[in-house]
Amino acid sequence: MIKLFGGEVILKKRILITPKSYYQIKDEMLGLMEGYQVLFNDTGRTFSEDQMIDLAEDVDGIIIGVDPITKKVINNAKNLKAISKYGVGMDNIDLETAEEKGILLSNTPDTNNTSVAELAIGLMFDIARNISASAWKVKNYKWERIKGVELTDKNLGLIGCGKIGKEVAHRAYGLGMKIKVYDPYFNDLDFAKSLNIERVDLDTLLSISDFISLHLPLNKDTRNFIAKEELKKMKKDAFLINTARGGLISEGDLLWALEEGEIAGAACDVFSAEPPEEHPLLSKDNFILTPHMGANTKEAVKRMATAATKNLLNMLNG
Repeated sequence: MIKLFGGEVILKKRILITPKSYYQIKDEMLGLMEGYQVLFNDTGRTFSEDQMIDLAEDVDGIIIGVDPITKKVINNAKNLKAISKYGVGMDNIDLETAEEKGILLSNTPDTNNTSVAELAIGLMFDIARNISASAWKVKNYKWERIKGVELTDKNLGLIGCGKIGKEVAHRAYGLGMKIKVYDPYFNDLDFAKSLNIERVDLDTLLSISDFISLHLPLNKDTRNFIAKEELKKMKKDAFLINTARGGLISEGDLLWALEEGEIAGAACDVFSAEPPEEHPLLSKDNFILTPHMGANTKEAVKRMATAATKNLLNMLNG
C-alpha cells in the first residue's frame, strides 16, 4: 500500500497473519502494528499451500499458525524477511529453505504451556470416564451409563518432559497419579524429586503406564514414534493421549490397535491432516479427536498473539 505524507511517498511493509484465533483479538493487536499493512485470515480455515503461495508473494513478514510454509511458498515470497511462529512447533515451516534465504525465524515458547497441559488432563478424564460418549448418548435419548476408571493411583507415562510435560506432571501429581518419564534430555533432578517422578526407558514406560501422554516435537526422528511395535507393548487397558503433533502416531497402526483391543482407547487434539478427511478412526467409540484446540484459550491466545507480533516486529526492524 502507498500512502502520501507531506508529498513524500512511503511504502508500508506488509504483514500476513494466518492463525484463526488471532483474528478474534486483532483489534487488541493493531496498536502494535501501526504503520504496517496487515492481512488477516478471516476465513476461519487453515490455508493450503497454493493459497499461501499467493498470499505470501509480496509480504515482508508472516505470523504463521499451522498453515504450510513450504519451499514453494518461500521461493515465491520475494520480499519475505521474517517468519514468526504463533506457538512453538515449527514442523510446518521449511526451516532449511528459510535459513538458506536468510529469513529470520522465531516462535513463542511458554505462551501455551498451561492451556495445552490442561487439555491433556481433560482428555485423560474424558477417555477414562467416557464423558463425551455418555453426553452424546443422553442427547440422543439413551440413558446409559458406561463404566469408567479413575485416574488416582494410575501410572502416567510422559514421553517428553519439557515445559508442557512438566505442567502435565504438576497437575497429574495433584490428582494422585504416579508419574513416569521417558526423555533422554530431561535432567531436572530437583523437579523430578519434588513430584516423585521416576525416569524409565521407553519399553518400561510403554509396558507399565495406564495413561501415556505425548509431548514431543515432530521431526524426522519422532515421526510415527508410536506405531504398531510400541502399541503392542502397551497394556490392553491403557489409554494414549496426544496433544502435541499428529504425525507422532501412526494412525493406521492406532486404528489396528483400537480394533484389536491392543489398547483401551486414545484421545488426541491433533491429526496428521487437519481437518481430517473421512478416516475410520473417527467412527471408533474408543477414539476422541478434538480440533487442535490445546492453545485456544482466552489467556493463551492473547499471550501468543502478543509474543508473536513483538517477535515479528523486532525481526523486521532489526
